[in-house]
This record gives sequence, C-alpha cells and structure tokens, in this order.
Amino acid sequence: MTHVAILAGEGEYGSDTSMRVVERELAARDVKVTYSTPDVLGDYPTFPVSRFSDLEAIAGADVLVVYTRFRRLPDEQMDILERYLDEGGAVVGLRTSTHAFAFEADSRWAKWNDGFGRCVLGSPWIAHHGHGSHTVVSRIDGVEHPILDGVDPRFSVRSWLYQVEMTKPCEPLLHGEPVDPEGPPTPGPVAWTTEFRGRRVFYTSLGHPDDFEVPSFRRLLLNGIAWCAAGRQNTGGE
Repeated sequence: MTHVAILAGEGEYGSDTSMRVVERELAARDVKVTYSTPDVLGDYPTFPVSRFSDLEAIAGADVLVVYTRFRRLPDEQMDILERYLDEGGAVVGLRTSTHAFAFEADSRWAKWNDGFGRCVLGSPWIAHHGHGSHTVVSRIDGVEHPILDGVDPRFSVRSWLYQVEMTKPCEPLLHGEPVDPEGPPTPGPVAWTTEFRGRRVFYTSLGHPDDFEVPSFRRLLLNGIAWCAAGRQNTGGE
C-alpha cells in the first residue's frame, strides 16, 4: 500500500484544514495517509517554535507532501526530516513550502530557510503579484506528462501568482498569467517536476483555500502525488 505523509500547517492559508480534502481523496484510493499538523499554526512575525504530530511516521512514507510556512521545529524533528531527504524520499511541495522554514541565522538548520525551496523544490521564495490578484493557469504547448492527465487546458484559481526562479533542471508543466497584479506582471510556471538526489519532486505554487474547489487543481495535486510515489516505489523504497 502506498503511504503518503502530509505536513500541513502555516499562518496564512489554513493548509491544516484545506489539505483534508486531499487526505480524503487519497484514502478513497486506498492510500495510507499520515496527516501531521503543528501545535502552533501562527508564524509571521514572531516565528514561534512548533512541533508536528506523528512526524516519526514519515520514515516509512513513499511521498512527503509539504504545505508549511516559516516553521521552526525542534532538533529531533528536523533530524527526522533530514534523514528522510538523505535517504532519497520523494517530495511534493505546495505554495509556501518554498519558504517552509525560518530558523535564526546561527541555527544549524538556517540553511533550510532558503535551501529547501532552492535545492529540493527547485525555486526559493521571491515575491508575488499581490493579494488582490488571481491567476489564469494554462497547459504549456507540447508538454505531455502523467501529472497533467485530466487537468483542463485552461482554468482560473484564486492564488495570486508567485514569481519563481528555477535553480536546477526542472520540467515546467503549467504556466500562470497574473490578473489585476499590483505591479508589473511577470508570468511564469506554476507547476513543475524536478528531482532531488535521484528521487522525484513535484512542486506547485498554487494552494489558496479556494483552489481546492477547482477540480483541475485537485486532479493536478493527486496526480503529482501518485507520480512521485510511483518513482519512489520503482527505486526500491519501502
């Protein structure tokens, strides 16, 4: 049975709640899900220390799904996450996972503040087009990929478009155009695949709570999880 571990919790989008629909849809597909949320949801501007429930369970997961922001976790929990990545675990990241951590500069984990987005997901946090904007998403001409199966050629989401800076070989899957941006528009990719230490990674900058009401977004996310899980299992993951 495929095992998916979900880390959901941040102070802006309510991912601890919105990701429950993903948990339910995975369970309906006979997928084992470990759903972990932090004991403190708030983050900016004080960046309190928090702790995820059941984090130890990710050791046996086929895929780690991350939708967090500005976390400061205790050493023992960061050790678990680092071990998962060192062992080549597959990763799916949503939206604020490019800035999933916010450790102090002298912390042994400070490299994760920028490094998780830059090195694992394929882009660090840059900027966005403003909370009053939204995004039109379209498939990129000529790109075919299992993650796009059943995803509409064009759809709209509430997420304001993130500016990204892909830092490693990535395969963009979907393109975003900002609508009513607060500054100069900079269209760019909103979903792509890459790899980390030979294992599959899927990232999407979408994930506003309203996005989960859009069938194409849910299909994209579920397909991304399934694709990452298949790669993990095909390379001998438990």
